[in-house]
Amino acid sequence: MQRQQVEEVFRQYTSAYNANDPKIKLKIDHTFRVAMLAETIAKSLGGADEDLAWLCGMLHDIGRFEQVRRFHTFFDAESVDHARFGADLLFQEGLLERFALDLSEKEKRILEVSIRNHNAYRVQEGLTEEEYTYCNILRDADKIDIFRVNCDTPLEEIYNVTTEELRNAGVSKAVKQCYFDRTAVRRDCRQTAADYVVAHICLVFELVYPISRKIAKEQGYVDRLLDFPSWNETTQEWFSYMRNTIWKEKKEYQEYENEKNTSVT
Repeated sequence: MQRQQVEEVFRQYTSAYNANDPKIKLKIDHTFRVAMLAETIAKSLGGADEDLAWLCGMLHDIGRFEQVRRFHTFFDAESVDHARFGADLLFQEGLLERFALDLSEKEKRILEVSIRNHNAYRVQEGLTEEEYTYCNILRDADKIDIFRVNCDTPLEEIYNVTTEELRNAGVSKAVKQCYFDRTAVRRDCRQTAADYVVAHICLVFELVYPISRKIAKEQGYVDRLLDFPSWNETTQEWFSYMRNTIWKEKKEYQEYENEKNTSVT
């Protein structure tokens, strides 16, 4: 695979968008980091095609740029599902042809299902084991870098809220339950600005591969998110609880909860 060619076409494509828009720069930088992370994860598995994993990373957010131009937001709920939108641009509107890649039909299929599923709450059913693997590689790589993005970019910009709204927000019961269950937070559960912070932290629980969890922990961005400076006393207590439990394995966490509940009663 001609990586230099892919990078050049990607840069040409993104150059048509407003380079002064921080949202555009954010997604360009995010793209290159996700591609490298996907390659690293694929390499750790053995047998996975590192080039194909890298390509999935390079093209996974291609729909974001047109989303920003047309809708002026990254919020899918207020615009379009960016994963499906990007896959449609590539595979239905011919954007993939600009990259002049010599891909087999199987590789194209893997690329498309990986892009379409990278932001889904759950990967679609009916995929082959190989397709499922590349979906998980890309989803892990994307989540790992989302932690960085949420630290490097003011949360007010990401969630489109004021500082006062963000710092005073509570955490909803449904979102807390997702944390207790060690699972991702569905979009329809999020009601407050702080819910979005917790939802991004909960992505830790969805990381599939051991190396993904290792990278996320070593980078330190999750711990930085957990230092969220809330002005709400109840929210402060909740984030303190998460700091003490976030990296516990599920069994260890359950034992911790059982012991804590027993001591209370």
